[in-house]
Amino acid sequence: MKSLTNQISYSIRKKETNRPLVLGAIIIGMFMAAIEGTIVSTAMPGIVGDLGGFSTFSWVFSAYLLMSAITVLIFGKLSDLFGRKPIYTIGVVIFLIGSLLCGFAESMEALILFRLIQGIGAGAVQPIALTIVGDMYTMEERAKIQGYLASVWGISAIAGPALGGVFVQYLDWAWVFWMNIPLGILSLVGIVLLLHESIDKERKSIDYAGAALLLVSISALMVVLIEGGVHWAWTSAPILMLVSISIVAMVLFFRVERRAKEPLMPLGIWRDPVIAISNSVTFTTGMILIGVSSFLPTFVQGVMEEPPIIAGFTLTTMSIGWPIASTIAGKLVIKIGFRVTSVLGGIGLISGSAIYLLMTPALGPIFAGVGSFFIGVGMGLTSTTFIVAIQSAVSWKQRGIATASNMFMRTLGSAVGAALLGGILNSRLQKYLANHTSSDEVNINTANQLLDEAKRKSLDPTVLELLQSGLTTSLKWVYGGVAVFALISFVLVLFLPKKAGSTSEEKEFHHE
Repeated sequence: MKSLTNQISYSIRKKETNRPLVLGAIIIGMFMAAIEGTIVSTAMPGIVGDLGGFSTFSWVFSAYLLMSAITVLIFGKLSDLFGRKPIYTIGVVIFLIGSLLCGFAESMEALILFRLIQGIGAGAVQPIALTIVGDMYTMEERAKIQGYLASVWGISAIAGPALGGVFVQYLDWAWVFWMNIPLGILSLVGIVLLLHESIDKERKSIDYAGAALLLVSISALMVVLIEGGVHWAWTSAPILMLVSISIVAMVLFFRVERRAKEPLMPLGIWRDPVIAISNSVTFTTGMILIGVSSFLPTFVQGVMEEPPIIAGFTLTTMSIGWPIASTIAGKLVIKIGFRVTSVLGGIGLISGSAIYLLMTPALGPIFAGVGSFFIGVGMGLTSTTFIVAIQSAVSWKQRGIATASNMFMRTLGSAVGAALLGGILNSRLQKYLANHTSSDEVNINTANQLLDEAKRKSLDPTVLELLQSGLTTSLKWVYGGVAVFALISFVLVLFLPKKAGSTSEEKEFHHE
């Protein structure tokens, strides 16, 4: 303890960055942001059971992911202008404010609003944490550090479902959000006191127009995917108007990006087939990831009638497969190349999605957990391979932008996936209930009661069977969508080049 205090005191006095302690602070910050996905997924059935609003279920994920996707590139630009430390600090503070407010939410609408705030902060935490690591370590050192960073995702993914289940079952779902506060404060203290950087005073333009157009385009598209076929008919005026807005904004976005001095999304890097294919597959695997983590706990709790902890452990198996496969992928890439390693990952994704399609309530949570494990293996093999391939395909000067583009596509894929798959779930469940009952008292929001054990037991047996059958059928459609995305991912990786650029470009790296 005394040695640690001396290190901190020396770093502050000499204004020298203490790399091990800063790395520790970064790992805590990344853990805070990473655990948010799995822990909220497990807690969502309990939240819906308390607040209601089953039809707005997917917006809790979409709001967070949308703001993360939009702000990740903006914060990346701001960190180049003002330095990593102030932008990381601002991001963590915004994230903690959003987390605090989420715990106090008294309606689903309020929770969605506060998740937007939380998402803004998340857009700074993870990418800038990785950028700080890139600033502190040489490329050779970074290869070793990646093992620590990869373990953060593995540990958070394993701990998240278990903690989410414990909080919902024994405490209150609000602690799912409030647990971020001590972690965030600890990370902030480490970065503020121990990270010292020299800021380049060169003025850089920020592509606010591109960010605004992308926000409008993606937001309009998400509303269409969630509300189409549920509250509005697919051919209704609001849907057609939103589709038009989304298309026009996206066209204008590409025009702005071609002319911008420092574009939000540099289009030139997409000419490289390694980056284009890797990012495209990252988009579809982002959709797969959100499809599994968002809706599997709903099936396990609502239909299999298992407690939140068991629902959490069906996701934990994905978290076991992911870090194991990530570790293996690093060795496989060297031995058999990028393409073959990615193809193996694609096979894992298809295997997992096939198991979900065969899943029935009678097969139980262990069967669901096996499917999650294969999805985790597929994600580990592909995601690690893509990062290595992308970073090998560009020079050091473009590596930050290229890595950010991959993170952006993952987040964007998850945001669109949450909206699209949530829309499929809502529309299919609504159609099923309309075809099987004429009672106005049984509708899509009656499904809220499936996710609360006490309310579920009070349901009329006929209504309970109807809702569970409807949810089972609807989730089959959701996992059909997951299977389609897995197949698309597999086909795309077949076109990945065997080699991704030259590693001789690593010589451009310099460390100060």
